[in-house]
Amino acid sequence: MFSDTVQGAKASANLYSLVETAKLNGLEPYRYLHHVFKELPKAQSLEDIEQLLPWQVDKEQINQGWVKKVDGV
Repeated sequence: MFSDTVQGAKASANLYSLVETAKLNGLEPYRYLHHVFKELPKAQSLEDIEQLLPWQVDKEQINQGWVKKVDGV
């Protein structure tokens, strides 16, 4: 939407897609992305990378200490 290049728009779309998929899988997006960016450099194989996908991670570990607000509460 606010990208200056096609590559920038594609990168933004990829990030937005990852965030929305994390949300659909019950993950808090900031905590999920923090986990991914911390663990991704350690990945040695495709399987290691696939373990970082939103539906593969340990939801309780990622969301630990995060309380979801419901209806502004």
